[in-house]
Amino acid sequence: MSTAQYSPPNPPREAGWSTVFIIAGAGVVSAFQVGKAPMALGAVQLDLGLSLIVVSWLISAFAIVGAIVGAPVGLAAGRIDTKRMVVGGLALQALGSGLGGVSSGVELLMLSRVIEGLGFMAVFVAGPTMIFAIVARRIQDRAIAVWATVMPVGMTVVMLAAPLLTLLEWRGFWLLNSAILFAYAVFFVFAIPSQKVATANVQHIGSQLKQALVAPGPWALATIFAAFSAAFFVVFGFLPSLLTERFDLGPQLASTISAIAIAASGVGNLAAGFLLASGRKPLHVLAAGFLVMTLFGFGVLAADLSWIAIAVLAVLFAFMAGLIPVVLMDSVPCFAPRPELVGATLGLAMQGNNIGMLVGPAAGGALAASLGWTSVAVAMALVSVAAVLLARSAYKKRTTSERQPAGEGVQP
Repeated sequence: MSTAQYSPPNPPREAGWSTVFIIAGAGVVSAFQVGKAPMALGAVQLDLGLSLIVVSWLISAFAIVGAIVGAPVGLAAGRIDTKRMVVGGLALQALGSGLGGVSSGVELLMLSRVIEGLGFMAVFVAGPTMIFAIVARRIQDRAIAVWATVMPVGMTVVMLAAPLLTLLEWRGFWLLNSAILFAYAVFFVFAIPSQKVATANVQHIGSQLKQALVAPGPWALATIFAAFSAAFFVVFGFLPSLLTERFDLGPQLASTISAIAIAASGVGNLAAGFLLASGRKPLHVLAAGFLVMTLFGFGVLAADLSWIAIAVLAVLFAFMAGLIPVVLMDSVPCFAPRPELVGATLGLAMQGNNIGMLVGPAAGGALAASLGWTSVAVAMALVSVAAVLLARSAYKKRTTSERQPAGEGVQP
């Protein structure tokens, strides 16, 4: 096994692949809520008479919520039955999407996205925490890899559902998502047995949060996740506009290329799971992902190539990028200060992911405007190298740490 596995007190019956796919399904329908906003921006802007700046906050609201509440939500996952947390997260998203569909102004629409963001974070922290706790150890690396695919799968599916947006209009599409989320929540109630992921310590939640925040491991994971997210969204935040501006491609073709590339990241997720399960060292997989991703990213952003070559490089970039989140999530139990802080560590890692999602495109856009796209590619390379060096140091420290989760160490 590539990493030390999370072994909660009084471990429950080990679950198999059917449970993994049901949990992953909750992530997929949650990812719909991320992908639906970019698709509908134009329709929402026209219907409500909003400026582009205001309507763009529909996308940013998710990242801001995740950047603020990740660690506290993670601690809640360590104290609450994770099944209830997933069901509650799905229900919150259903409520938010329903409110958005009937909103008459920007205020209620923004509130609905905040509610959706809270529910999204609940699912995305409780889902992998549940996998760590109840899934059979022999398949855990591959199970986490399946979980890592939920974002590219969900976003790709919702992009392919674009004709429904035209048929139902954006409000109907929001209400359809609400119905899907509610139905999956009901299904989840009956399909997954209730399980406690860990014994809730008598310590105050503030004390546990402090312990997670002062430990170096969670911060290292959060920083590496932020570097990955910043690099990924620098490329995919601007790829459609780069293709249309440089090569005069139509918006539909540019979006299709982006969707295919995002789907390739899901293949990379699965490849990472098989590499880890076959005994590859996590640091080696992580370093390969960052360094080769950076090489392909340089070609996408700065090379003077045809649009077909750039599209191919974007697919390869996404595939290599897909290796990274699987290694990071699979390493969460190793970097948690104590087993009951696995949820908080995962939540802090998700905060890093969301901070990178916010900062990366903003910094990339500013650099491109002032110094050109080559400067963005160089900055991405520097960030990636720094992330690999930090990862090397973090994994090395875990191998020599006195704490050995579940009696195993981490392979550097």
